[in-house]
Amino acid sequence: MSGTLLDGHDVVLFDLDGTVFRGGELVPGALEAVREVHRRGVAVRYVTNNASKPDQAVADHLTGLGLPAERAEVSTSAQAGAAVLAEKLPAGSRVLVVGSAALVSEVDKAGLVPVSDFADDPVAVVQGLSTDIAYRDLAEACLAIRAGALWVASNGDRTLPTERGLMPGNGSLVALLRAATDQEPLVAGKPERPLLDRAVSSAGAESPLMVGDRLDTDIAGAVNAGMPSLMVLTGVNTPADLLGAPPEMRPDHVAADLRGLLQAAAEVAIAAQDGWQVRVDDDGLELAGSDQQSDALAALRSLCSAWWATSSGPVAVRGADEHAKAALRELGLA
Repeated sequence: MSGTLLDGHDVVLFDLDGTVFRGGELVPGALEAVREVHRRGVAVRYVTNNASKPDQAVADHLTGLGLPAERAEVSTSAQAGAAVLAEKLPAGSRVLVVGSAALVSEVDKAGLVPVSDFADDPVAVVQGLSTDIAYRDLAEACLAIRAGALWVASNGDRTLPTERGLMPGNGSLVALLRAATDQEPLVAGKPERPLLDRAVSSAGAESPLMVGDRLDTDIAGAVNAGMPSLMVLTGVNTPADLLGAPPEMRPDHVAADLRGLLQAAAEVAIAAQDGWQVRVDDDGLELAGSDQQSDALAALRSLCSAWWATSSGPVAVRGADEHAKAALRELGLA
């Protein structure tokens, strides 16, 4: 299969929840797309801000869903956080770990000594999410940070999607320590660079492509790392979110799902698309359709291209004809 978005890339970085799977189910097209990436010899890295699970557990979850996945293909924010510490601290340094056993293990593998008490004289604190975190853990970290310990957070995600709804994520507990210490942590996960840089390096790659569903983590991370990105509409963010995205959260391509990787790059690029015309005026955007075969996603790409060239933020969109109005309704923009 030639002439696709995959051409010219030697590794694809896949976000997981909302991009590859939703809980215990694969998103539509994920199996087809990931298998094709492997078939064409392009490296795969599954990059996750979740610091609570070891890489093997993530790989096992993916294979249990039917996806090809090996431990070496998984890059977690726990690994990235431990790597940040190892770059800044001498081997054998004591690190107070607030998080799961997986984070403790990564700190140990990085040649550092994980501890849990301020009395152990830690020179750094690393923080990742665990459902077992208690007040005592945060209090010990607070004391260490106030005493001058280096503070690294695995990620800043404020919420955690669950089958019961959104719950507090690591970023919420980071905010608690921020308020208690008046300090700012170094962040290892998306949208900061360490996690993505580490994933690319582990693949020995030079031309990565980031794929994700969240503008504020996946796409912003790609922008920070200077790599192209594909946004898929299978997770958190919507067409309206995309249209109103600020420059630091704008992808290069958008598709309904991961099968966009197998389309021609020009077809999924955020640019003017055949069959649609967009006019920008004082009232916002006006969309007109000249080809009844042109789909709604092509309209979205055209709208984003026109709006981003002139401004940013939310904008009113209207349809100039019935074809355009139908496309806007399909996109949730009407």
